[in-house]
Amino acid sequence: MALLNRLKEYRARLGINQTELGKLAGVSRQTISLIERGDYSPSVMLALKLAKICQVKVEDIFEYEEDES
Repeated sequence: MALLNRLKEYRARLGINQTELGKLAGVSRQTISLIERGDYSPSVMLALKLAKICQVKVEDIFEYEEDES
């Protein structure tokens, strides 16, 4: 299972860095970095908060993909 995301792309559209996005979302820069790299899946609340900050739907940023096993 993989949770793909386009958070880095949407953050770039806002013209802000990871630290600034983290402050807006109430998390650390490291958490934003982990999400962008795909090493951490955010909670539903955090995913919704990030989508609201980016002014898009959560499914515009995050996409679930099942393994083909």
